[in-house]
Amino acid sequence: MLDIIELLKIVFLSIVQGITEWLPISSTGHMRLIDEFMPLQLTAEFKDLFFILVQLGSIFAVMLLYFNKLNPFAANKERKERLDTWKLWSKVVMASVPAMVFGFALDDYMDAYFNTPLVIASTLVLYGIAFIWIESERKPKHAREIRTLNELSYADAFKIGIFQSLALIPGTSRSGATIIGGLLIGTSRYVATEFSFFMSIPAMFGASTLKLVKYVKNNGLNFSQAELIYLLSGMFVAFIVSLIVIKFLLNYIKRNDFKGFGYYRIILGIVILAYFLLFG
Repeated sequence: MLDIIELLKIVFLSIVQGITEWLPISSTGHMRLIDEFMPLQLTAEFKDLFFILVQLGSIFAVMLLYFNKLNPFAANKERKERLDTWKLWSKVVMASVPAMVFGFALDDYMDAYFNTPLVIASTLVLYGIAFIWIESERKPKHAREIRTLNELSYADAFKIGIFQSLALIPGTSRSGATIIGGLLIGTSRYVATEFSFFMSIPAMFGASTLKLVKYVKNNGLNFSQAELIYLLSGMFVAFIVSLIVIKFLLNYIKRNDFKGFGYYRIILGIVILAYFLLFG
């Protein structure tokens, strides 16, 4: 039976997911932490599935906003533009290989041993420091950097993909890890962010498929009506929120760096660590 309180929790979690999926502050980490203080009264298996599948709503937002740019068959594109689109997709595929390999091998291990508030808090702080350090050490604006996706090489894409695989550890942030990887190899903030968006498509479809297959293997396709409503509602809310947040982030980084997100991660991580050390 549908529980209105649980539905409201789902909506709140999905709003948080839609915001934090694109900001480099860890969507899964935030959802897990919220569930510690405002737990969903659902089965553990379904919650694990929800935390992954809700992110598909955010991915659909990227696909809508960038439909023309990502569509090699667009009628308004000339031959060179279509070729560039295919090259972009091939770079995304190249960048996705490390996460696919490590994700398939380590998914169960990470769920069993790393999905804890202390791990999430620690990675929030660690990557917050990384963002501040990288931005402090960045070369002047006139220095050579990769300013377009066409300038991004396949080797560069693969290196960014290695960083994306670090996001298997909860609290890291997939977007945060890929943006850090991009900045370290010399991309502009805009290129690092946009490429992170595109990398999310195969990453999240892959993660969702893996999680769904495992769920069905253990539980079958026995979703209740309420569970289906929770899933679809969460994905829809995450989709709408993501449309707003993606546009905000792209405008934000035109005028600002990522230090603010770094400080936020550190403060949140310290608060969480203090709470669980004192009361956990």
